[in-house]
Amino acid sequence: MEHTAESTPDVPSATVPDVDRVVAAYGDRADEYAEILGSMDAVHPDDRTLVEAWADTMHGLLLDVGCGPGHWTAHLHRRGHDVIGVEPVPRFVGLARAASPEVDFRTGTIEVTGLSDGAVGGVLAWYSLVHHRPDRVPIALAEVHRILAPGGGLLVGFFEGPSLEPFDHAVTTAHRWPVERMVTALEDAGLTVDSVHRRTDEGARPHAAVVAHRL
Repeated sequence: MEHTAESTPDVPSATVPDVDRVVAAYGDRADEYAEILGSMDAVHPDDRTLVEAWADTMHGLLLDVGCGPGHWTAHLHRRGHDVIGVEPVPRFVGLARAASPEVDFRTGTIEVTGLSDGAVGGVLAWYSLVHHRPDRVPIALAEVHRILAPGGGLLVGFFEGPSLEPFDHAVTTAHRWPVERMVTALEDAGLTVDSVHRRTDEGARPHAAVVAHRL
């Protein structure tokens, strides 16, 4: 699939603290991760309903940033959306392209997407910020704001907690965010928050998602 809005099909990973650690950690476990979590069968039904409903309200090109093995990207493509998957872990990109060769997957990060200003109508950042240090999140959200067309939307999913703090994720260090802190970060990036969604399953970490848009 050809898209003229972006400059190159593969862009270097962002030069940010810890990005090499995160890429290396996921690279070492990419095949295991893809086998366990890299299909829509592993997605919680509430998450599937939320993402599908959000995507169906978007107009134009969608970006699934931090797409991992690409199951969400491929799913949205099958539902008729024009979508690109961007992912910094080379092994994930290779797995995604092998599983869904008809879908456009590229190397990049949420800080350096390789897309042009206003190129996309919607950004899905599904747990794409959880390994970001909090001081880097504004940089990532500035990139999201830059590539969104006016009126374009963002759906960000993350681990919720009572305070903004790191924890020992199964792959590498991640952060819990209070919903209020994430909302503030989005608003500080020039985005307007539309709705907040929370989900807590027995025996699992609390999850949250925020829907926002660029004016």
